[in-house]
Amino acid sequence: MKFGAHMSISGGLHKAFALGEQAGCDTIQIFSKNQQQWRGKPLGDAEIAQFKAEQQRTGFGPLVVHDSYLINLASLKDDLWEKSIAAFGDELERCAALGIPYLVTHPGAHTGAGEAAGLAREITALNRLLDAGVGGDVVILLETTAGQGTCLGYRFEHLAELIAGATHPERLAVCVDTCHMLAAGYDIRTPEAYTATFAEFDRVIGLGKIKAFHLNDSQKDLGSRVDRHTHIGAGCIGLEGFRAIVNDPRFQGLPMLLETPKGDDLAEDIANLARLRSLIA
Repeated sequence: MKFGAHMSISGGLHKAFALGEQAGCDTIQIFSKNQQQWRGKPLGDAEIAQFKAEQQRTGFGPLVVHDSYLINLASLKDDLWEKSIAAFGDELERCAALGIPYLVTHPGAHTGAGEAAGLAREITALNRLLDAGVGGDVVILLETTAGQGTCLGYRFEHLAELIAGATHPERLAVCVDTCHMLAAGYDIRTPEAYTATFAEFDRVIGLGKIKAFHLNDSQKDLGSRVDRHTHIGAGCIGLEGFRAIVNDPRFQGLPMLLETPKGDDLAEDIANLARLRSLIA
């Protein structure tokens, strides 16, 4: 398994690799810019070269970018929707420039318009970008969500509908977040529950569409619809759920990334990665 974590890009995108080394990563997830801003400064040739040199030096991969949380491709407010499409297009182009194959996004929030309307709006937005060839062959990973508020993506059926509605479905896949999955009501806490949940995923979407995992334990219990990450084995999933994932040969080679709380010394990442590796049979 390719274990890693989300790493800071403070001081430059290339700095994330040294942090990943410090934590003991095989791969990393980053933001490609300040995620609290709609658009980032265009990437320069020197910046891109430095980033690629660090990736080559460390051998990290497959790399993953997470898009800005400001983006809502399901919004029915035209101004926010257009702004989101432009920002997401920029994220795709940044991935392409850096040679990063995957861009993770949370399916948007319908903000009261209803799930059907929100999903239709998201499909239209994605197809506009896909039809224009934005981002080349970068694959958009729809993240499973906890279902807080009016957020979409907490049911496997939502993700299946987005993929089925895509004009270029080969450019859409899934990032499974374990915390979100449990909070949304999909049990993975025992071997039996794990088997049943991924059989359901396979039936609705297809296991071949899973391209990455966010490995996060959950502060909140099954079906809570509350998104609160915690350390591996310290939450409501427990170690058995993670043991099942890291020993599942169907997911060999996929990036498995932590998004758990941490301080500047990365001690928590180091401990969580060591815990995950200790579960491998």
